[in-house]
Amino acid sequence: MSRLFVAVWPPQDVRDRLAAVGRPDEPGVRWVRPEHWHVTLRFLGEADEAAAAAALGRLEVAPFAGGVETTLGPRVSRLGRSVVCVPVAGLDDLAAAVETATADVGQPPDPRPFAGHVTLARLRHRAACGVTGTAVSAGFTVRSVDLVRSVPGPDGPAYEVVTTVALTAP
Repeated sequence: MSRLFVAVWPPQDVRDRLAAVGRPDEPGVRWVRPEHWHVTLRFLGEADEAAAAAALGRLEVAPFAGGVETTLGPRVSRLGRSVVCVPVAGLDDLAAAVETATADVGQPPDPRPFAGHVTLARLRHRAACGVTGTAVSAGFTVRSVDLVRSVPGPDGPAYEVVTTVALTAP
């Protein structure tokens, strides 16, 4: 059993724009490392990797054959009390298809509506974050989805791609 999630990764040019937002040293703010910036389409939790990979392999990719266009922004915002993020639009249908393909794997799907976002920081003890409200504008085409293993470590988790499902022809 592994801690798993299904995600898409912004390309380097988008990560560069996100990095331009800045990462000031503020009390109670734990910044997410740029190499971990992703959009979670579905969190599976503790699940069997082989079963999860097989389920993701059932993803119906035909509706997404041209890729999926996303839009980030328009500004850094808060999601709940503890997440500082950049909203990502355009992934609702893909997230729903991933949920359908993987519904019988891992923990039950989140009952809340999908809210695409890239997490920039996590807040402790209701801390404030000075970058909230900063304008961000970017977009990218999603051409694949990844099943990702999260491995705990002393400096935070390491992410390892277990399998990739292409949405477009090579």
